[in-house]
Amino acid sequence: MTVRSVEVELGVGAALPRARRRGFFERHQSRIRALGSIVVVFALWELIGRFVITNRLFFVPLSSVFASAGDLWARGELQLHVRTSFLEFALGFGAAALAGIALGAAMAVRRALRDYLDPWVAFLYATPTVALAPLFILWFKLGIESKVAVILLVSIFPILLNTLTGIEGTDRHLIEAARSFGARPMQIFAKVMLPSALPVIVTGLRLGLARGLVGVVVAELFGAKAGLGYLILYSAQTFDMAALFAGVLILALAGVVSSEALKALERRLAPWRFVEVER
Repeated sequence: MTVRSVEVELGVGAALPRARRRGFFERHQSRIRALGSIVVVFALWELIGRFVITNRLFFVPLSSVFASAGDLWARGELQLHVRTSFLEFALGFGAAALAGIALGAAMAVRRALRDYLDPWVAFLYATPTVALAPLFILWFKLGIESKVAVILLVSIFPILLNTLTGIEGTDRHLIEAARSFGARPMQIFAKVMLPSALPVIVTGLRLGLARGLVGVVVAELFGAKAGLGYLILYSAQTFDMAALFAGVLILALAGVVSSEALKALERRLAPWRFVEVER
C-alpha cells in the first residue's frame, strides 16, 4: 500500500485542506468580520433609502451617493475638494502629531514644565473650536493657514495627553532595572519609557486623527472655497443630499484607512502587544 493510500484511508488527505481553510479564516477572521459588517451596513443603507425613507430631502440610497460622487468626479470638482481637504489635514495633523508627542514627552520628564503648561492645556482643550475658527480667519486670513491652525488645535490634545499618560505609566521596575545596568537618562527614555508608552501614543494618534477629520469640516465652514467641508455645507444649503453623503462618506473612509495604517504601524513598532489569543 502506498503512502497516498494510507493517507486516504486515514482521512489525512481530506483533513489537510480543512486545516488550511481553518488556518486561513483564523488568521483573517478580524478582517472578514469587518468586511462583513461593512457589506451589511451598506446593503441596509441601500434598502432603507429605496423602500423605507423615500423622501430624498432626508435620505438617499447608497447607489445615488456613488452616482453623485461619479458626477462630481467627471466634472473635476471632487478631485479639487479631496485634494484641498487632505492637504489641510496632512499639514494640520502632521504638525499636531509632532508637537503633541514632543510636548507630552517633555511634560512627562520635566515636572516644572508640566506645572506651567497643565492649566493652559486644560483651558485650550475645553475651548470650543467652532468659536475659535472665525478668530483664526482674522489672524491668518482665508488661506490654508487658518484651516491648518484649526485642525492642529483640535488634534493636538489627545496626542499630547496620551503621550504624557503613557510615559508616566512606564513600569518603575523597568526603569530601575535600566538604571542598575548604568543606563543614562536619555537611554532610559529612548529604550524603556518611549517603547513602553508606544501603544498609548498610537491610541492618542488615532483619537487625534478622528478629531482632525472633524476639524477639516469645521475649518471649511468659514470662508472656504473648496474642500470636503465646503462640499458638505454647500450641499446642505442646496438640499443635495447625495453630494452631502458623498462628502461625509469620503471623510469616514479616510478615517478608517488612516486608522488601519496606524494599527499597522503599531504592529510593526510594538509586535509584543499582538500575541495571538484563542477566541
